[in-house]
Amino acid sequence: MDAASCSGVLSRAKLPVSNLHKFNQTLGSHIVSVSCQSSEGLNNVDRVSSQSLAYTVRESYLCGPVQRRNPAGICAAGVATYGENAVEYESHAQAAEDKVGVLLLNLGGPDTLHDVQPFLFNLFADPDIIRLPRLFRFLQWPLAKLISVVRAPKSKEGYAAIGGGSPLRKITDEQAQALKTALEAKNLPVNVYVGMRYWYPFTEEAVQQIKRDRITRLVVLPLYPQFSISTTGSSIRVLQNIFREDAYLSRLPVSIIRSWYQREGYINSMADLIQKEVEKFQKPEEVMIFFSAHGVPVSYVEKAGDPYRDQMEECIYLIMQRLKDRGINNDHTLAYQSRVGPVKWLKPYTDEVLVELGQKGVKSLLAIPVSFVSEHIETLEEIDMEYKELALESGIENWGRVPALNCTPSFITDLADAVIEALPSALAMSAPKNISQEDDHNPVRYAIKMFFGSILAFVLFFSPRMINAFRNQLF
Repeated sequence: MDAASCSGVLSRAKLPVSNLHKFNQTLGSHIVSVSCQSSEGLNNVDRVSSQSLAYTVRESYLCGPVQRRNPAGICAAGVATYGENAVEYESHAQAAEDKVGVLLLNLGGPDTLHDVQPFLFNLFADPDIIRLPRLFRFLQWPLAKLISVVRAPKSKEGYAAIGGGSPLRKITDEQAQALKTALEAKNLPVNVYVGMRYWYPFTEEAVQQIKRDRITRLVVLPLYPQFSISTTGSSIRVLQNIFREDAYLSRLPVSIIRSWYQREGYINSMADLIQKEVEKFQKPEEVMIFFSAHGVPVSYVEKAGDPYRDQMEECIYLIMQRLKDRGINNDHTLAYQSRVGPVKWLKPYTDEVLVELGQKGVKSLLAIPVSFVSEHIETLEEIDMEYKELALESGIENWGRVPALNCTPSFITDLADAVIEALPSALAMSAPKNISQEDDHNPVRYAIKMFFGSILAFVLFFSPRMINAFRNQLF
């Protein structure tokens, strides 16, 4: 993520300490809808298996009350039926007795400029964002504090440029209302909840409301088309932690839609938006279709088994095939944006590719924020301002940008279909005690790790290489 934007998300310092302390890496597999069960191999929880159908439930908690913000507006978009892919919920005896809930997960974003620094702290305090070795995990909070303080001024400039705060909360609330309307049109009355990972309304708040409403069947729908450790994986881990020690929640049947980039409705919706924007150019056939996806560190993919890159490339292939079916055969490319820190991120980088395309003589370019379904700082500021300026400076003369899906009717209808399809697979989460968790509570082992970890941390932080890395990447 771009240092200035930091994914447009982070939580307030008022978030209870328990919400940020006990995080372990627990990830599942690449499937459309799963139940959450215990898995084998607790010593390998940092690796994402592309075959396993289970999650490991790790340390959990119930958060205390969190200050609420006023909800935002309601989406005015209608609901469309998408051809043969439309799904209607057929009521039966069991379903009639169920009280169905849908939990939309997203990152969140600071509402005001004053929220930026605590939001950044929550982002970087997430061990799925900055993955420290076990010996150094006690440094997660100090490191998050350092980065958030250093990055806050630049990030504030970005948010100030788009109106003084993130629009993500408002848009997600609108999507929730549109989804509720779509499901009711398909004979499925539901309660739809919004849970943000790093800002209000936090996932913990949404879960508490789900419990108060006595929901009897829950579908979890992350608003990320492709799965990544740092997005869907992090949010799921929070849910696992919350559900583990609560008697009611641990018995609640849950179905998690882990990724949905390959769904017909999503592919068609993206193709519709792209086709519409391509046709606005004076010479549509000459337009370079430029997909810009949010990047992740290379280590997530190569060492932790994150399927994000493979899913992104498959997603682009499916979209381009749909465009070709419509007679649109433009050249296209994929690049990754929003990198931050002194580590290697997925390549090619968006800024570098834009310069190269300009040098090669590309004159017309259409930017597509493929990993984002809502407008936020990385589309409104990073793409619309920073990358547009860079592209024009590099020789590209005609610039266009496909809007995020937001409340596009065909997109909302497809999400409703996904929820209906996921309901039958809902099963209760299980919560085994694991060996590594017990080790963390051993006071002798903890003291030993703290002692040697402090020595190594001192050497690491004050080494010339680390000092130069912080100077070059954070300032």
